[in-house]
Amino acid sequence: MSSEAQVKANKKNAQLSTGPTSETGKAKSSLNAVKTGLTGRTVLLPSDDVEAYNRHTLRFFGQWQPANDAEHALVQSLADTEWRLLRIPTLESGIYAIGRLEFADKFTSESDETVRRSLIEAQIFLSYRKDLNNLSIQEGRLRRQKEKDSVELTEMQHKRREEETRKLRKAAVLYRDLKAEGRVLDPAEFGFEFSIEQIEEQVALVDARNAHSPYPECEVPYRAQELRKERIKLKKTA
Repeated sequence: MSSEAQVKANKKNAQLSTGPTSETGKAKSSLNAVKTGLTGRTVLLPSDDVEAYNRHTLRFFGQWQPANDAEHALVQSLADTEWRLLRIPTLESGIYAIGRLEFADKFTSESDETVRRSLIEAQIFLSYRKDLNNLSIQEGRLRRQKEKDSVELTEMQHKRREEETRKLRKAAVLYRDLKAEGRVLDPAEFGFEFSIEQIEEQVALVDARNAHSPYPECEVPYRAQELRKERIKLKKTA
């Protein structure tokens, strides 16, 4: 257990330890905090503009229009990955800004100012090569993640839309068959999530195509026996 004298000494030392005081030291400290913004789970850093991030995310959701949780997660991942990618140029500029502060007094014997600036830039690259290479590695990783999520989301949405189209066409056929029997289709009875208006639009679309084509769409009507099977199956599962 610490003695009272040790506790007092620790408190005094803590008050003296206020972090870096020079401009270069403060800049390095800031950079260290920012590094986690590319690999950690936290997307937003204390220095980030929350409103800008929200607008950025909304643009992605407006572009992709996710329809379920899986698509929603992929869109969010895409938005966050792009946000991190946009941070990389700022980080690279920050590294060079730190270097210019750190090496501002170097190569003063060089009379040509253009050459001197080039020497300082080269010194920054050599001194911060590891940090700059790490940025390049993280950028490549993030771009691969973005491409992977984009491909997966595109395929997922394509399959979903194909399935929705198939179901809508099936609903349109049932609508026609029941209407011929003098009945009105209840979409929920057959497990459809479409409204009657959507189904009627599909029927009208197919009719319009068939009216202007010598080769009508292959919309094979349900036979009475098939309709009965559908209804019996739904009753058993109810």
